[in-house]
Amino acid sequence: MNVKEVEKLLIEVRSGETTIEKALEVLKNFPYTDLGFARIDHHREMRTGYPEIIYCAGKTVDQVKEIFRVMSERENNVIGTRASLEMYEAVRSIIPDAVHYSMARIISVQKKKPVPVKSRIAIITAGTSDMPVAEEAAITAELLGNDVLRIYDAGVAGIHRLVDKLPDIRSCRVVVVIAGMEGALASVVGGLVDKPVIAVPTSVGYGANFGGISALLAMLTSCSTGVTVVNIDNGFGAGFSASMINRME
Repeated sequence: MNVKEVEKLLIEVRSGETTIEKALEVLKNFPYTDLGFARIDHHREMRTGYPEIIYCAGKTVDQVKEIFRVMSERENNVIGTRASLEMYEAVRSIIPDAVHYSMARIISVQKKKPVPVKSRIAIITAGTSDMPVAEEAAITAELLGNDVLRIYDAGVAGIHRLVDKLPDIRSCRVVVVIAGMEGALASVVGGLVDKPVIAVPTSVGYGANFGGISALLAMLTSCSTGVTVVNIDNGFGAGFSASMINRME
């Protein structure tokens, strides 16, 4: 439940539209539901503005299915990241309107539309190989109510592909830059815009890339001000943080 839903329930109790007993029934599993293998935090949206997100990797198909069932019954929007096609098919068997974003590896169930944000988020990749991480960031941001500008395959090896998009990028409120290899694109973008830049190193690259370590270190040691860094391949973390920045008043 979010703040508005709790407030509405309390107003209904005060007006006599809802009984105290019915309100207690609604709140009885508040703030969490214990499934034995997981404790679902129904209170998180009220605390943070966003419902709990399911990290599906490492969970069984049945566990993911049960978590989705319980959360959707509480009329929550549900997002599951790093989800397999098998997990999606299991969720869809009980929630027919579940949506699977295959490249982003996200399952979504939307019970209510998020409040849209007027300002945009730009998501830029150095290469096409970075797109799965970029789509995880983009879909996450969109499911949280943001408008996303995608600019893919605009790395430093052909920087002219980025320059002509600068007016569009500068019109956005926050920029997510996703790059593997040597991770130089985040520093370049950070030196060209007056917006916060969230850098995402990816594990894309040859052996000396060390599975994304070289890009991570390059981004962490960037001389461009305003660049902050999330973990390797963490598109979800970047999209979520970008959404929080974009919603700030």
